[in-house]
Amino acid sequence: MAAPSHSTTTQVRSRGNVDQFYPILRKPVPGSEGRIWTVGAIHGEIYKLEMLHDAIAARLRPGDCMVYLGNYMGYGNDVTEVLTEILRFRCWFMARPPFVHEDDFVMLRGAQEEMFQKLLQIQFAARPQDLLDWMLRRGLESTLLAYGTDAAAGYKAAKEGTLGLTYWTTDIRRQLKAHAGHEILITKLKRAAYTEEESILFVAAGLDNTKPLQGQADALWWAPRCFEHIDQPYRGFRKVVRGYDPDHRGLVETDCTISIDGGAGRGGTLIGVCLSRDGSLEDIVTV
Repeated sequence: MAAPSHSTTTQVRSRGNVDQFYPILRKPVPGSEGRIWTVGAIHGEIYKLEMLHDAIAARLRPGDCMVYLGNYMGYGNDVTEVLTEILRFRCWFMARPPFVHEDDFVMLRGAQEEMFQKLLQIQFAARPQDLLDWMLRRGLESTLLAYGTDAAAGYKAAKEGTLGLTYWTTDIRRQLKAHAGHEILITKLKRAAYTEEESILFVAAGLDNTKPLQGQADALWWAPRCFEHIDQPYRGFRKVVRGYDPDHRGLVETDCTISIDGGAGRGGTLIGVCLSRDGSLEDIVTV
């Protein structure tokens, strides 16, 4: 029997001709519910992620999707282990019969991953030491340690100028490549995702509800406080779901939003929720 037709990563034309590519969570095939399992900020917490994966695996139904809402790195001590575990779980998830499409497993870019990408180009920054200061205040140190370096090495490289920083970032890239799959994972992360029915929009941390999707820019990572002001459906979406809350309040649901951040990586909990296609909560896993 031929595999059913599915949407692939598609440009969001109906949302203002967005110039970024967003994965679309396809409509469920006949006979399946197409539920969506959604994972909040992990922040380098491997043991809780493993427990969460075990719990979700036991609850999965045919046609279910997975969406990770960013911030896999930072703060916790197990950054590389977290990325490897997500890759492992993806392999298991994609191998389930009868058919799983690549866009049924989605990973968004969070602030930590955005910083890491910027770090790898820090030699081009006008004031690299100031940029490094700013990143370190936001949890970058654990990611540096995970890839074989630290803040002291970064400051030393910054004092040596562009050449020193180039050598430093080259070493970090070498460490990144040494972990199978990590470089591809980091470069393939998505800005946001939404359901094919345009009922649910998934973001990492924030959303400026006064702007269309094509105008969000860095608000998806750096405007978490704006999220709290969403009090009506955003551009027709019934629910906007995020994985990072600056106050780490756990599961917080309003009429139009869902926030799932229990403070993993900082002594708190890791949360995964299962959503129906209309954005209703169907299951909650907290570890």
